[in-house]
Amino acid sequence: MVVLHSKTEKIVAVIVESERLLLREFCSEDSAFIVRQLNEPSFIDNIADRNVRNTEQAWQYLLNGPIASYNKYGFGLWAVQLVASNEIIGMCGLIKRDNLAHVDLGYALLPEFFGQGYAQEATRASLKIAKDKFQLPCLLAIVNPKNIASRNLLSTIGFHFQDMQVIIENEPEICVYKINLG
Repeated sequence: MVVLHSKTEKIVAVIVESERLLLREFCSEDSAFIVRQLNEPSFIDNIADRNVRNTEQAWQYLLNGPIASYNKYGFGLWAVQLVASNEIIGMCGLIKRDNLAHVDLGYALLPEFFGQGYAQEATRASLKIAKDKFQLPCLLAIVNPKNIASRNLLSTIGFHFQDMQVIIENEPEICVYKINLG
């Protein structure tokens, strides 16, 4: 399914629609959102500082990350958009990392949307796509050990703790979770 991007009439691919959310591919018009999301203290504390400080850097982040992934694998991080208002509230999707054996589920929301069930709704939609469209046998999820809310969410949607691993050299160990989709 494709829809017109609300601001520019640009056609973007919609991956899945749930009750309240639309997960769609990112496009250049989303650069300002990316600057905000990647500079939220919660994102930096729980994920990483991506050193994206302006819309030009954000566009490069999108080109080299999610958009490159769409082209290579057919999936990536998608914009999480409210159906009712078309407002982008976060990102969620599937990431193929060279240093992990399987595709992993990633997500982040803007803080004002925490605690409203949006992360669970978006991650469940991503699990369905991973299984039904991409026929992935399993997914991993990596999470900061201190991020109790995300660890609880992963358990709620069916992931099981596997172990602690160093994913990026010279970085601390993080929790690795897994779900079988088969």
